This record gives sequence, structure tokens and C-alpha cells, in this order.
Amino acid sequence: MSLLTDLAAQIAGLDAAALRRTRRQLDSAQGVSVTVDGQPWLSFCSNDYLGLAAHPDLARAAREGLEKYGTGAGASHLLTGHTGAHHRLEQALATFTGQPAALLFSTGYMANLGVVSALVGRGDAVFADRLNHACLNDAALLSRAAFRRYPHGDLAALERQLERSDARRRLIAVDGVFSMDGDIAPLPELLALAERFDAWLLVDDAHGFGVLGNGQGSLAHFGLDPVRTRERVIYMGTLGKAAGVFGAFVAGAPELIETLIQKARTYVFTTALPPMIASALTASLHLIECEPARRAQLAAVIAHWREGVRGLRSGHPLDSITAIQPWIVGDAPRALAMSAALAERGLLVPAIRPPTVPAGTARLRVSLSAAHSLADVDRLCLAMHAMDGSFQ
Repeated sequence: MSLLTDLAAQIAGLDAAALRRTRRQLDSAQGVSVTVDGQPWLSFCSNDYLGLAAHPDLARAAREGLEKYGTGAGASHLLTGHTGAHHRLEQALATFTGQPAALLFSTGYMANLGVVSALVGRGDAVFADRLNHACLNDAALLSRAAFRRYPHGDLAALERQLERSDARRRLIAVDGVFSMDGDIAPLPELLALAERFDAWLLVDDAHGFGVLGNGQGSLAHFGLDPVRTRERVIYMGTLGKAAGVFGAFVAGAPELIETLIQKARTYVFTTALPPMIASALTASLHLIECEPARRAQLAAVIAHWREGVRGLRSGHPLDSITAIQPWIVGDAPRALAMSAALAERGLLVPAIRPPTVPAGTARLRVSLSAAHSLADVDRLCLAMHAMDGSFQ
């Protein structure tokens, strides 16, 4: 069998199992009402949780950054790519999260790879929730530290693993908000374990930053004192979801940030974000901080959805208070069929299948936004009720 024939056979296998992923083409600005593949849709599949991706203030700030700094950074941060726009954004992010310092990365994926590989290696150990995002898993594997996974949310299992570990350095890695289930990690208990076993706690708050804790994220959601967390918490937030733009940052103690500047390969050896992106993000951060009504609207939309699907038998929701509202249906073909049935009604709701989620837990992943109206949610709920009899 040739190499290409082997690849073709693998793709055919994905088709047979209803697991092949496909791309759609967005032909409009991101938002609630979008044009995808030439058709109008009401979208429930964006991570634009606060409705900022197409906000005019962000576009205006990007244009101003473009005029001052040009299109690209042109170099890494450690050469000549670190502009005033980047510096001001890092300072603003540190202040907003209550941390002494912050460092920009191109993506959350790169941030996690850089952090983990900079802090642990051979002879160390990473302890990770089994439902963590793929980038945390990849970061642990690439670091060459021992990789220990514990059942989702099982703090007793994590405690046993920590007790048995003789690693030189320990790092607990966890999603602040789990991207497929929408639940929030028990951060106070995880911090207590990190303190007891002298471990780092890396919180990937991709889906919490901007939304939870008055926008400051999942640590603030639990009221954790920034001074206490500084000793051992590494806070990573992404800027392409609730913030509506692109990029990521790590916030924490000055010694942590300086170590990352020196040792995080995904920071040192890559071109800096375009300065106009940093300019847009500074405007976004201002809106996150100064417009709490967006979070209030999102909370109302979430509550309306959960009430609207009560009594349906085609699946069941998970216990989530966040913008991520999974509807568990079981197998992959069933999830695809339900997504297609909603598409026929002009509703864009993605089917999420293994290996993204565990086998037997294929689902519709309903992503809600402050830009959704209650009427938008009613339209989705009515469609779910109308097709309920076909998918019991």
C-alpha cells in the first residue's frame, strides 16, 4: 500500500464511522447572524461569548494601530517586534487580572506549550484532568515530564497521585472552564492541593476569561485572592474568544514571567502578534471591564436556554452555568443527524464527536453569546421541541 493510499484508507474509515471533520466557509463578519457557505444562518457555534468580534471600537483601534505600526510586527518580541501596543496591553492585562505581570503569546496552544516546557522536564511530573484541552496534553507530552491523568474532577484520585509522586517538580494542569462540558474546575480545592504538595497550578482559562468573575476569569469567580495565587498559580487566558480578537496571555509573578521570557520556546522563537491586534485587544479589554451588561445578558440567555429545553427526550444537558451548553445525544451518527435537522431550519449548531469527546458522549455543542436575544434562543428551543419525536 502506498503512503497516499494508506491516508485515503484512513479518511474512508473516518467517513464510515461518521467522524470525518469538515470545514465551512464564513462569508460575513462573526456574529449571531452569519453567512456560511453562501447561506444565512442563526449561529450557535461561536466562542464570541460577549459579541465583541465585530465591535466597531475594536475595528477602530485596529485601524489606529495599523496606521502607527504597520501590518506585521516583523520580528520576535526579543528582537524588535515588541511595540508600545504590546507593552500597554500586557500591563493592562496584568492590572485587570490582579497579577503583577503578564506576557503575550500568539495563541493559547502556544502559551501552554511554552509554559509547561519552560517549567518542567525530565524528572518532573504533570498531573492533568482527563477532560483537559488537547494543548495541555500535548504540552505535558512534549515537556518529557511524567504525565499523570486523573478522572474528570476526581480530586481524591489527584491527591493519591500527588502523594505517590517523587517528582522533583510537580505541575497540576486544568481547564478553568472545560471546553466541551462547560463545567468549571474546582479551583479552590486544586489550589489547596497545589499548596500542600508544593506544585504549580496552571489554569487554562480560555473559556472563562472575559466572562466569569466580572470578566477577570475563573479565579475571580471563586473569589481567590490574587496575592495568594501569585505564589504558585500560572493563569493563562485566551483573547480570541470572549475578547473577540486573537492571541493569549499568561499572568503571574514577575519571576514566572521573566522565566517565560527567557525559556518559553513558543515565545522566544516566533514573530510577535501584529501590533494592530494588540491595539484592538486593548480596546476589547476596556469593553470587558466597563460593560458588565454584556455578561448579564449572557447569563439571561443561558438561563432561558436551560429552561427552554426542559422536558426534551432527544438528549440531555450537562450541569453548566457557562456559555458552553452541551446537549448529549450518544453516538456520532445521531449527533450529525440532529445537527443536519437543525441546519434545515437555518440553525447552525455543531455536532461534536470522538475523539474530541469520549466515545458514547457525542453531542450538540450549543455556544451562547451576549449577542443572542431571548427570541434567538426561543427559535432554537422551538426547533429542538419540533424534532424531539424523531430523535428519542
